[in-house]
Amino acid sequence: MVETDKLNRRSVVAGLSALVGLAAAPAWAVSGAQAEKLVQSAVADINKIIASGKSESAMLRDFERVFSRYADVNIIALTTLGPARRSASLSQVAAYTNAFKAYFTRKYGRRFREFVGGEIQVNGSRSARGAVEVKSTAKLQGSAPFNVTWLVSDKSGSPKIFNIIIEGVNTLTSERAEIGAMLDKRGGDLNRLTKDLAKAG
Repeated sequence: MVETDKLNRRSVVAGLSALVGLAAAPAWAVSGAQAEKLVQSAVADINKIIASGKSESAMLRDFERVFSRYADVNIIALTTLGPARRSASLSQVAAYTNAFKAYFTRKYGRRFREFVGGEIQVNGSRSARGAVEVKSTAKLQGSAPFNVTWLVSDKSGSPKIFNIIIEGVNTLTSERAEIGAMLDKRGGDLNRLTKDLAKAG
């Protein structure tokens, strides 16, 4: 029961991290205050969408805007694509990026009803390994509080959330592995993966 509860909690917050961004980039000069403000703003925007009472399709469109606002989508896509990006053409990468963005929005946006009534409290930040770590506590209805660490950089020119660690689980690494497995299943055919991602989630 305890392990199942932990997995459920990870699933919900992983959804949040997916929408606000998963990118692999070193920080330049983002401050702790900037990083904390970014996380607080992202969470506030997500909560507004959840509480809006809109239809699922309308909420997913709003989630996509949040994703675009807080994430460097190009870096996110390249990171999850992994080594396959080296042999991909510019047009293939562009198509994959668009499909990936839509896929993530649908995949995780539908899980947000579980977050209604929840809260993420920002507890502070620190510099670590070329990035800023924002520490927070997630409190979801029916679950014990748990730790969430957000990693922020300004590689794209402004602060962006590029990864999240949920009770020690690195979601960027997990998502990259999943995309890699999907690509392998399609014999390494990036065009097939892109086409399927556009419909999946």
